[in-house]
Amino acid sequence: MNIDLKEMTQLAAIFRELFKGYHLSSSQPECYAQLSSQQDQYRLLFKALGFELVCDPRGFYYFVPEQMGPQVNKTAQRLALFTFILVEHLADQGRDPLAVLDGGSLGRDELPALLDKYRDLFLQAEVTSQEELEEKIVRRLTQLGFAADEQGSYRFLPPMHRFIDVCLAVQQDRDLAASLHSSDLPLPAPVLAEETAEAGAIDFASGDGESEEDTLARAIAEEKELEA
Repeated sequence: MNIDLKEMTQLAAIFRELFKGYHLSSSQPECYAQLSSQQDQYRLLFKALGFELVCDPRGFYYFVPEQMGPQVNKTAQRLALFTFILVEHLADQGRDPLAVLDGGSLGRDELPALLDKYRDLFLQAEVTSQEELEEKIVRRLTQLGFAADEQGSYRFLPPMHRFIDVCLAVQQDRDLAASLHSSDLPLPAPVLAEETAEAGAIDFASGDGESEEDTLARAIAEEKELEA
């Protein structure tokens, strides 16, 4: 398959978001539309550059990280724990957890009660106040593309399915464990990529004023020279 860079008008924006660990979905319509229409070309291009693009059929895209540092692992565990807490909290209220987490929203005014109700669990995630809950968990959900801050509420986006999948899998394991008289199971979490700002892996603002497009074009040219 030939890759036509002229058709990939959103290449720089798409690469920037995916590289910092963001999950692209319809919340960014221009990038998402181009990825959806040219996903095979993007997958091949990113593979040539050393990145694995995951195209989830439920409507989102992300990079698989090569390695995960301890801080990123802790973030993934916190987000997974928060998802489990939400599922139980919503079920207790008679609300359908899947309906809320799959495109629904949670009010910011619900966070204090949530923190009080599950304080012991939040302590395990080193979250002791509403400020820490918003900073360490909710803000990270929005930064990584799992939710959108809509001034007073948080709307969950398609990438939340990564954590929903974990919830469903663990619930099945716990049902099985209960039949075997044991429910002491570890809490898994999806592998998340580090943010560029934290990892410091690529600096597009190089000393010679090279643009993001030039950086990508140079990398592609180098790759072709190696293949020649």
